[in-house]
Amino acid sequence: MKTLIVYYTLEGNTHYAAKKIAAELGAGVLRIKPVKIYPRKGFRKFFWGGKSAVMAETPELAPYEFDASAYDRIVFGFPVWAGNVTPPIRTFVKENDLSGKHIAAFACQSGAGAEKAFEKLKAALGIGELEAELVLIDPKEKPDPINDEKIREFCGKLK
Repeated sequence: MKTLIVYYTLEGNTHYAAKKIAAELGAGVLRIKPVKIYPRKGFRKFFWGGKSAVMAETPELAPYEFDASAYDRIVFGFPVWAGNVTPPIRTFVKENDLSGKHIAAFACQSGAGAEKAFEKLKAALGIGELEAELVLIDPKEKPDPINDEKIREFCGKLK
């Protein structure tokens, strides 16, 4: 099954996980970026990112190449913002017809909220279930062998 990992990262945790998952699955990778970059630190980071996530904004994305017909499965990766999927992922879902695709997702977080974010992703996609779900706690910032095992288990469900 041809798989593409579509992800957004702010601090590098999701990028770190996406690379590991792509290597395990032999998947392609598409990193999406908004045209207007979110603040990376301090109060502004939490205020603007949180507001954008809570308001379900769909920011304009930098140009990217994606041909849905080339993939059977899409794996979304994102940091959790205020219990939500990040706005760039929401934009990607809105811009692309993913009907008939197998969908899985992984989320990186510092605290909690990934389960709610997965529910919101499923709602945005109009699906009832994800093929697999994975929650990681700051995998780049706080390396832990447990995260590597979780990634292997997640990938095992997709093989």
